[in-house]
Amino acid sequence: MQLIRTLGHNNLMELADKQAPERHLDSKELVDVVVRFAGDSGDGMQLTGSNFTQATALHGNDLSTFPDFPAEIRAPVGATFGVSAFQIYFGAEDVTTAGDELDVLVAMNPAALITNLHNLVQGGLLIVDGGAFTAKNLTKAKYDSNPLEDGSLDGYRVLDIDISKQVLSAVESYDLGHKAALRCKNMWTLGLVLWLFDRDRHPIVDSLKAKFSGNPEIAGANVAALNAGHAYGETAELPAGIHVYKIPKAKVSPGTYRNITGTTALAWGLIAGSELANIDLLFASYPITPASNLLHELANRKQFRVNTYQAEDEIAAVCAAMGASFAGSLGVTSSAGPGIALKAEGMALGVAAELPLVIVNTQRGGPSTGLPTKTEQSDLNMALNGRHGDTPMPVLAAATPADCFEVAIEAVRLAIKYMTPVMLLSDGYLANAAEPWKIPDVDALEAFPVKHFDKPEGFKPSIRDSQTKARVWAKPGTPGLEHRIGGIERSFETGDISYDPANHQAMTDLRRDKVAGISADIPLQKVCLGNEEGSLAVVGWGSTYGAIHQAVKRARKLGLDVSHIHVRYIAPLPSNLGALLGKFDQILVPEMNTGQFVKLLRSEYLVPAESLSKVAGQPFKIGEILAAIQESFAESEGRAGASAAIGENS
Repeated sequence: MQLIRTLGHNNLMELADKQAPERHLDSKELVDVVVRFAGDSGDGMQLTGSNFTQATALHGNDLSTFPDFPAEIRAPVGATFGVSAFQIYFGAEDVTTAGDELDVLVAMNPAALITNLHNLVQGGLLIVDGGAFTAKNLTKAKYDSNPLEDGSLDGYRVLDIDISKQVLSAVESYDLGHKAALRCKNMWTLGLVLWLFDRDRHPIVDSLKAKFSGNPEIAGANVAALNAGHAYGETAELPAGIHVYKIPKAKVSPGTYRNITGTTALAWGLIAGSELANIDLLFASYPITPASNLLHELANRKQFRVNTYQAEDEIAAVCAAMGASFAGSLGVTSSAGPGIALKAEGMALGVAAELPLVIVNTQRGGPSTGLPTKTEQSDLNMALNGRHGDTPMPVLAAATPADCFEVAIEAVRLAIKYMTPVMLLSDGYLANAAEPWKIPDVDALEAFPVKHFDKPEGFKPSIRDSQTKARVWAKPGTPGLEHRIGGIERSFETGDISYDPANHQAMTDLRRDKVAGISADIPLQKVCLGNEEGSLAVVGWGSTYGAIHQAVKRARKLGLDVSHIHVRYIAPLPSNLGALLGKFDQILVPEMNTGQFVKLLRSEYLVPAESLSKVAGQPFKIGEILAAIQESFAESEGRAGASAAIGENS
């Protein structure tokens, strides 16, 4: 199978035997660092962050990123609601989140400064484009005075540079014009930050030349700006405390790595699933933020068994996907919250017709239009129950950008094996975030080839597998296998339309039992970190994985008896999950909603689970979960002390 071998040779890192040469500079060594680039949505902060991520990955650090987009397509220049930011946390140890407080903030204008400064640690490094701090921009950002002059930034190490002036000088020979020349500001800034962290800029130079190969003037100007920013760091007399920082390479297993976003991993996982199943895949979708990039990625991979279809609306997309499944291919559809709501009737049809279908839900802030470019986990109830009638379907949740690859394959496997729609939950954070991914050995991936039913003798669409309870999958145009299926209830015995009450009871029970039986075909729940019993279990699902993992690790270093359990299979739940949770005195469930999963655990297992809710459109910070862990132990000790006092007095 040529899947991964031919996908994405950009950003590949052979960490087994290829390391960048060390340079010896006056520097300070750190274990990890958090950097955020912030500016107007036209300042190219996402490109800057992506290029810095590439250089950091090639350097050998572990990393995690968080692109933070404005909701406005093009907000007024200098407006606070138009700020675009890109955060990266990188280091020499395992990195599973984009970090909490910032060590370095790059602010390209006053709006970027006022909206991000509260995240910068006291004493942190602040790099600002002083040339953008005009009276007009200060007014737009609601500043009463210039923070570069009024002493309000005295608690930080400030590097105030007129980047606009520097860039105009650096690209003067290219005759771009004033406006076009200023578009190179992000590359000048990137060059300075590459110098600051001892990153190799040559891969970025090669990337710029390739990107603008059709316009050598633009390529040359961007390279010149990049080099000028780097040279500024090398030659300028910078304020005390600002110097090169060295972050040692991470210790990782040898192999070929690349940076991957959750969206890319999902797309490749779906492709891998179709290859492992030896079946064609139709991806039918309608554009919606933040799910649209999945369609873009799959549309560019037509060398595989993938067809893409941009439908006129969400309902048409899910129906087209089901049509593909009825015809013998695998239908996949994708959307975010509002679009998933529109697909609800189609998904229920898939359950009734018992057709394999994968529905990818890249969750965003809701309800309604909500926060289209921000992240949330508030579609869980809809995934479990958001359809009319009793319509059970498997629900899976990816934990990290790289995990999206495996979860996509698993969704394809379950949909095909059990002839059922499967919901795959991602979210805006996972979709856009990136991390290093060790490319798997494709020959080690376990195949699950589809064999369509091909026996005309005695055929009827109600024939089922005795173990999985899945009905047969016959291509409708095959001679002797002509049949009809649909949304009207079907006879348990023949597959023909039936209004018999007892038959409807039997079919409802069958569809329920078929999905419930999947619990025997999924792994037992394991503890990600810590002991399998103890005082406190922090239980998560989806993109909370990274923050929970780091918080639990820090809590354990403080001597607290806490463990991390992360659930991939939301429906059905792993068969041993209830018994595992019962071994802990307390259960804490962090999730980016008002407590949907915690209610599921309480109702299923009657456990004393407590909710840690966040619905701010931003992922959890490590410190938020660590504080909740410490509070749980403090309350537990308080209750124990009160009980002891009562015992002594009685």
